[in-house]
Amino acid sequence: MKKFLLLTGGFIAGCVALALIGPLAGLLFSGLFVALGMHFYMASKSTFGKIIWFTVGLIGVLSAVSNIPAMVGLAAIAIIYVIYKKWNGEAVKIPTIEAKEEDPFTNFEKEWSNLTK
Repeated sequence: MKKFLLLTGGFIAGCVALALIGPLAGLLFSGLFVALGMHFYMASKSTFGKIIWFTVGLIGVLSAVSNIPAMVGLAAIAIIYVIYKKWNGEAVKIPTIEAKEEDPFTNFEKEWSNLTK
């Protein structure tokens, strides 16, 4: 029964992802515009160049915002990934950002021991 539910969920998520392939391509294209705008904005020396590349990046951001259905497609792809992991019996590990609480003196002691060798 569990495999049947996973298969059904995977089929539905796959249909949703395939149905939203157009908005996903649009989101990818607008992300490319944002990346190009940011890269060339940082590399530009002239004010006119900065204005042009800022405009290109802004067009990419506005295009990405208009591709809201692509977010549903991304969620469907994530669901397919989780179902694939569950089907194979693997643990699903979602990466999170955790604050590392390290003692600042630990790194100092390690570096000091490297210097004294």
